[in-house]
Amino acid sequence: MKWAKFWEEKIQEIAENSKVVLDVGGGKRFQKGMKEYEKLFKDIDYKTLDNVQDYSPDILGDIKNIPLPDESFDAVICRAVLEHIDDPFKAVSEIRRILKPGGRCLVSLPFLYPYHAEKGYYGDYYRFTGDGVKYLFKDFSKIEICKVRGFFETMTNLFPVNLYRKIFSPCARLLDKIWPSKNQTSGFNVFLTK
Repeated sequence: MKWAKFWEEKIQEIAENSKVVLDVGGGKRFQKGMKEYEKLFKDIDYKTLDNVQDYSPDILGDIKNIPLPDESFDAVICRAVLEHIDDPFKAVSEIRRILKPGGRCLVSLPFLYPYHAEKGYYGDYYRFTGDGVKYLFKDFSKIEICKVRGFFETMTNLFPVNLYRKIFSPCARLLDKIWPSKNQTSGFNVFLTK
């Protein structure tokens, strides 16, 4: 899976080249999606920012008004967060503001993906096309975009029951290799340079 390799390579690049990293929306980060990467960041000043106190972030704050000084981080990780923000453009502006010159940002964004709000914590506002991703990050000096999943695996990802996904995903991956889709994806991994 090209997109998974892209994510891993960029996480590794951030870990190897950063002293101070902020994970926005990452209050419980090492308890779920980033657990496998925890050891990469053990010698790095790795902070989490979230607006949900229950998630025990290092910094309690709003991504649209990050309570940190300009140019204070080498890198920012923003995994599956921007779709939950009512003004993602303001959030991206804030991320760019706190990045040092030449700083890097790794982002994941959905396109065709099931609704996934968590009542009382966050909503689910946006989905991003390839054009939308480019526009959202237009103020960065470099943008690398990697599509997540092809047509067939995207369709299985929309199945309402996880069991169906587990059964059909391997077949869908194979079909995506045989008949790759130029435009269809479930989302994007994006690596940015300020």
